Amino acid sequence: MSTQSQKTNQTSSIYAIYKQNVQKYFESITKNTPQYFQASTHFQEECMKAAEKSFDAAISMQQEFAQKSGMITEIPDAAKTVIVDSNKQIVQAGSIQNQIVKTAMDATTQNIKAFNDNVSAFTDLNKNIIQSWISTFTPTRN
Repeated sequence: MSTQSQKTNQTSSIYAIYKQNVQKYFESITKNTPQYFQASTHFQEECMKAAEKSFDAAISMQQEFAQKSGMITEIPDAAKTVIVDSNKQIVQAGSIQNQIVKTAMDATTQNIKAFNDNVSAFTDLNKNIIQSWISTFTPTRN
């Protein structure tokens, strides 16, 4: 077997092994992603429950302290209106932020899908460019 032939076989073998390992890597990611997503979602839910319970406990403790110490806890209507209106604005801002993030993620997903749909075209274009370079820089034999 010639040296050139051995290099070609080794190169093919290297790329076959590389491709096989890349496929195994992405199969592993595909298999693990749902588990990661589920664990992340569960973690987020538990954090939200802990935060809510902590706020509720703090409010209950402060309320009990105020009642037992005889503090006046009534606030003027104007202050109540400011607090309620501010909270509405915070909730609305959070909702708008979530919509913006979701829209950005959807647009990014569509861009990645478009890229995926066009990978073959990009590859063919690059192959043609490489072939053009090779034919331009390969000396011709007379």
